[in-house]
Amino acid sequence: MKKLLGLISILALCSAGSAFAAEASKVKIGILLPLTGTFAAVAETQRDGALLAIDVVNKRGGLDMPGGKVQIEGVVQDDEAKQDVAVRRFRYMLDEGVKGVGGQTFAPVAYTINGLVSKDPLAYFPVCVMSKEAFQKGKLAESTFATAYSPWTVGYMAGYSAVKTLNKKKIFFLARADSFGWDIRDGVYAAAKENGAEIVGYDELSLGTADYTTTLQKVRAAKPDVFIFAQFAADAVALLKQAQQMGLNKEMTLFNAFITNVVAKGLPPEALDGVYAMHYFYYDLASFADKEVAKSAAEFTNLFRAKYNRPPDAYAAIAYIAYTEMFRGFEAAKTFDSLKVSAALMANKGAFNSVKGAARWREDHAAEYKHAAFLVKGKGEKDRKNEWDLFQVMGSVGGEQVMPTLKSLGY
Repeated sequence: MKKLLGLISILALCSAGSAFAAEASKVKIGILLPLTGTFAAVAETQRDGALLAIDVVNKRGGLDMPGGKVQIEGVVQDDEAKQDVAVRRFRYMLDEGVKGVGGQTFAPVAYTINGLVSKDPLAYFPVCVMSKEAFQKGKLAESTFATAYSPWTVGYMAGYSAVKTLNKKKIFFLARADSFGWDIRDGVYAAAKENGAEIVGYDELSLGTADYTTTLQKVRAAKPDVFIFAQFAADAVALLKQAQQMGLNKEMTLFNAFITNVVAKGLPPEALDGVYAMHYFYYDLASFADKEVAKSAAEFTNLFRAKYNRPPDAYAAIAYIAYTEMFRGFEAAKTFDSLKVSAALMANKGAFNSVKGAARWREDHAAEYKHAAFLVKGKGEKDRKNEWDLFQVMGSVGGEQVMPTLKSLGY
């Protein structure tokens, strides 16, 4: 009997050891995005960027961890851009044993997930533009790292580029009536004040506005040099179509504060023609002055095209950078412990390289880039060489000057 019990114990230990070895050779990573609803088209590009980052690691054998190579399995869930759904599916991922989570397109959902990891630390990499408030000292979790900046930076870059590069002096600004739009407004206003431009008109409209006629009439009456607007995704498409139909593009410069290829593809070529915007990442940097960045962008674009048969959009790049940094943190820390991962990412002054050049993690866990965004100009039908030839890259802005000061965030 004793021999039988001993044999059973040995078999149990062997079985447990085998299970441990199997678990150690693969880990799960969460991808939580609004794959249905208003932001679905953008969320799909984010998902694709995340999955590509996983593919790159797996094709080189997996994460290089102390126990050997570890393969990554992506666990994809739909948060529907709803906070209650996001929390429920985030907790499901935790039950699945994920070692880290990335995602979100809607900033309020990202802030909710950040609150959860503040209490129970987990490597969390939001891939949206979170509110400036979220980066204030004490509000961002120690294990949260954001590869996109706040809307304030988006606005500052748009205002700075309009005034300094395009030499515009009179600005009409249209905000979205929420923290996204108000933060962009504050950034535009800061850049205008610093560089001697005047705000000659202001309005704000809620997310999902369909008819912009009244506001566009106000814009025309104000006679600005440049009309800068915070509208994003479907809102930007609707606004630009109506602005072109009213002929505003012939009376002033139209400037969408933050754009993606998804938006550009949703516009008739004549509505995009001549429109300026800030683009987090544009795939074609062949004529860009920084040849090292052009090379990195081309390598990423080729990887993405090989997998998806199309070039990467801006939010695909945001997600790819986020997951690449998450995985670099695991390997540098030699553990999945989120607080040790955080410390590893902040080592060497937070410096890292991305598909769009040199970057660093600031004390507020926001990524600061040499090329934070690219100033682009929309192409009309006659100037396009193919269906994805949407913009001409006019330059870039970046560095510490486009970020809110750490002091203003309480550091």
